[in-house]
Amino acid sequence: MKKGDILTGIVEKVDFPNKGILQIEDQKIQVKNVIPGQNVEIRLTKKRKDRMQGMVLHVIEPSPLETEADLCPHFGQCGGCTYQSMGYEHQLAMKEKQVKELLDTTGQDYTWDGILGSPITKGYRNKMEFSFGDEYKDGPLALGLHKRNSTYDIVDVKECQIVDPDCNQVLVCVKEYMKENNISFYHKMKHEGYLRHLVLRRSIKTGDILVNLVTTTEEKPDFSALVEKLCQLKLDGKLVGILHTKNDSLSDTVQCDEMDILYGKDWMEEYLFGLKFKISPFSFFQTNTLGAEVLYEKAREYVGETKDKVIFDLYSGTGTIAQILAPVAQKVVGVEIVEEAVEAARENAAINGLDNCEFLAGDVLTVIDELKEKPDIIVVDPPRDGIHPKALTKIAGFGVKEIVYISCKPTSLVRDLALFEENDYKLVRAAAVDQFPGTYHCEVISLLRRVE
Repeated sequence: MKKGDILTGIVEKVDFPNKGILQIEDQKIQVKNVIPGQNVEIRLTKKRKDRMQGMVLHVIEPSPLETEADLCPHFGQCGGCTYQSMGYEHQLAMKEKQVKELLDTTGQDYTWDGILGSPITKGYRNKMEFSFGDEYKDGPLALGLHKRNSTYDIVDVKECQIVDPDCNQVLVCVKEYMKENNISFYHKMKHEGYLRHLVLRRSIKTGDILVNLVTTTEEKPDFSALVEKLCQLKLDGKLVGILHTKNDSLSDTVQCDEMDILYGKDWMEEYLFGLKFKISPFSFFQTNTLGAEVLYEKAREYVGETKDKVIFDLYSGTGTIAQILAPVAQKVVGVEIVEEAVEAARENAAINGLDNCEFLAGDVLTVIDELKEKPDIIVVDPPRDGIHPKALTKIAGFGVKEIVYISCKPTSLVRDLALFEENDYKLVRAAAVDQFPGTYHCEVISLLRRVE
């Protein structure tokens, strides 16, 4: 067996995240974008003593877990969804098994509370970033999502199933306008061109739609006709703002050097547990609103009694968790490094009449040294890479009885649990929460308790 060989085999299992395992000639080979039970043809791409990797060329026979019913027309090409062909109950069962196997590697004795699914599996995203580009080199303008296993090629999307149909209407309208007017897209390799991203937000609860067109400053077209076309669309929701963001950075991320409001306003409203949240174009907000309510309801259960208690919400984003816990707490202190998110959190707390919330801007690692209050409970919801080891030690140093850890990357959580254990905290309860149906992502919520 050597690199470049074409092999066939049955996918035995899929580990988190998206790591399919095949057993061929007594060798384990790792392959992405597969489903347990599939018979696949692969090309061996890496051969090392500790690891062998392959790339799927063809699915010879589908898995018994798959169904052809109501599949997205872009499934298989688009890199966004991996498991959409599986029945949702099979997706949940696989994710639950993956997360529990990871947590079991800690060797800790804990109660497993299973997996909680998303209330809806289609149209669940309240935010989506689409990219301008081409489907092949020097091809016509495309607008959509990156092709699977490709950095540059774009799948021209018309019917993405994980956003509301309103978003697909806006997507098609914008693309057709740009093609009709021969407006160029930004070439990431050449660092030239104009159109970069289309970022759409749509509130699940209110139907508010916010359109954000991201470009370079290389051209200066008049978008008044595009605004008129968008306003004439027959949408179920309400178009509340059309924005033009200018971004000349070399990085392929959506960021803002300058922003113009072409129509309406630069924010929309969303609700969680009856609380109102004002969401700006670059505010962090859970992308699955209904799924977030499932997640935060579990968080409230794990936090337990909050009456007359001081709660620290670290990595607080726009303060959603803080405000959900605040009504019956003595005080909630949120810490977040993104200043815009902190401003949004303060504004949302004022909108909701919560005067016992304090939000501080800065890195958790340094800000917690300046906090005067002593917390009774700590909630952490860090970014994907988890908690910086020095910050984790400081968090444990408060000596609170319980810490609730919300993780969007289970592998980072497992690494942090080992360090928490060194600092006298044990995992006592955990649950998985699927906020991203059709994909390999999964959130985990865990309860840690101090061991005296």
